[in-house]
Amino acid sequence: MAPRILLCGDVLGRLNQLFKRVSSVNKSAGPFDALLCVGQFFPDSPEQLEDFTKYIEGGSHFPLPTYFIGDYGVAAPKLLLQASKDSANQGFKMDGFKVCHNLYWLKGSGKFPLFGLSVAYLSGRKSSSGQQFGNYTEDDVDALRAIAEEPGVVDLFLTNEWPNGVTNRAADSDIPAGLSDGSDSTVSELVQEIKPRYHIAGTKGIYYAREPYSNVDAVHVTRFIGLASVGNRDKQKFIHAISPTPASTMSSTEIAMKTTNTTLSPYTFKEKRTSPMDSAKRSSDSISDPQYWRYDVAQKRQKHEAGHGDKLCFKFVSSGSCPRGEKCNFQHDTDAREQCMRGVCFDFLNKGKCERGPDCNFKHSLQDEGNRLPSRRPGSGRSKECWFCLSSPNVESHLIISIGENYYLALAKGPLVEDHVLIIPVEHMPSTLSMPPESEIELSRFQNSLRSYCKSQEKEFIFFEWVSIRGTHANLQAIPIPSSKAIMVEKVFNLAAQKLGFEFVAKKFDSISDGRKFLKTQIDGDSSLFYAQIPGGTILLHHVEEKEKFPAQFGREVLAGLLNMADNADWRNRKHSKDEEKEIVEDFKSRFQEYDPNC
Repeated sequence: MAPRILLCGDVLGRLNQLFKRVSSVNKSAGPFDALLCVGQFFPDSPEQLEDFTKYIEGGSHFPLPTYFIGDYGVAAPKLLLQASKDSANQGFKMDGFKVCHNLYWLKGSGKFPLFGLSVAYLSGRKSSSGQQFGNYTEDDVDALRAIAEEPGVVDLFLTNEWPNGVTNRAADSDIPAGLSDGSDSTVSELVQEIKPRYHIAGTKGIYYAREPYSNVDAVHVTRFIGLASVGNRDKQKFIHAISPTPASTMSSTEIAMKTTNTTLSPYTFKEKRTSPMDSAKRSSDSISDPQYWRYDVAQKRQKHEAGHGDKLCFKFVSSGSCPRGEKCNFQHDTDAREQCMRGVCFDFLNKGKCERGPDCNFKHSLQDEGNRLPSRRPGSGRSKECWFCLSSPNVESHLIISIGENYYLALAKGPLVEDHVLIIPVEHMPSTLSMPPESEIELSRFQNSLRSYCKSQEKEFIFFEWVSIRGTHANLQAIPIPSSKAIMVEKVFNLAAQKLGFEFVAKKFDSISDGRKFLKTQIDGDSSLFYAQIPGGTILLHHVEEKEKFPAQFGREVLAGLLNMADNADWRNRKHSKDEEKEIVEDFKSRFQEYDPNC
């Protein structure tokens, strides 16, 4: 039997009104298996908190499993931080953090099974504020891009904001009066890649059920449903019931069925009436092929290179290959591919700008324009925006503890624990494994010095590095843990790997240098990897496949779990003022001085 699902728009903390309506629908058409909420879930004002918190604290109860992605509003940071600290929510949970009985917060982005249905989601809204809750990140978007490449059909896709262009090609009579266009071009890009059978969104305060539309390179259709807010004055529909058969159980004939009112995809629609200026300067948000994201050649490159600003194939630029091969209508530009490999920000390439600004870890300029000498050293290019380059105006020099010839030691920003430091190449290198062989002696000295310093405190250092093919400036994380917990490290890493669906390769070595020699044989420039050097001389290694979702903060999250510090897993929860950071650095320097190889 197909699952019965209720969909709801912005709750705005009005849980009494919501569940009064749910009870009514349940009696007439239920029972329902789950309630999925899009748009703002938390109250708009403190006056609404009393009734809302009764449900959270158990005075009132959620009558059925309820999932939400609108993690913003009054009291959201406080309640969600508490949920994040709950031991039951540690690890990697795509199926929701439990807030209380029958209430689950779908954090970030992901995909999970729900009564046989495949449900993908993007929580929060688009913003450059850098707040911990209520906004999605580039990592969240990248995770969904990876999910889009996985086999199988996504049944439901939940977003808070509407996609740009969703009313294109729709019947005018069905479009609600006064409806402005969608609010988020990123959502429109993602929905084209994911191709869900249902796309549900909130935030506009309007109910709109668009006619089904066909997808490019897929046989099934997508139905978009925009839902109004609970208790809205216009009495627009805020709750909607569906009972879809899971795509995984459908025959190819069943899933390919189309209704007579099915339209072409709204996202491949192009305005026919364009001014000469519009033609010369295309909007960066226009998308001519939903299967592959494209970007215009940046203006700087257009000035220096021949051509007419041809569109580039995203697949080729990001991965070096395109499944369409010669049949692809877009340019397979090796120079653009090189820019991507040099760590240029995807949003900068895609839109000409990046809303994350200084919080972005990637470069916002084309690197070494006009200079493509094959003999160029990998580490010779520096970015003014790189946090770690000593020559950069953005480097936070007050965090530096010790400087050698090839490496320097610095306090980690938002440290997981006391004495959490980074070993960073002086040169702008994508990984410590790509450093020249002669630099290994200095790196080993830093690591041995840290171990000796730690041993005097009955602690052990764990070293780990995320080596991404899109990495910019490398940093080797060094986090101390109590010696009593050292025996658990390998087990905890293996458990975390198991949750993500992979197994570590574990190898034991007699010395740091022997382990590093092995690691250097594992890099090829075409794939990413994660490794951890743990007590006892063991190295845990995992090669990350191109389409694999791998958390950039994996190592930190694992150790946060080991140390029962779930709230410290996010570095932003451990931010210090500049004066506090200076004080921490000076304190560490005084304690580390007798071990410092550069003193």
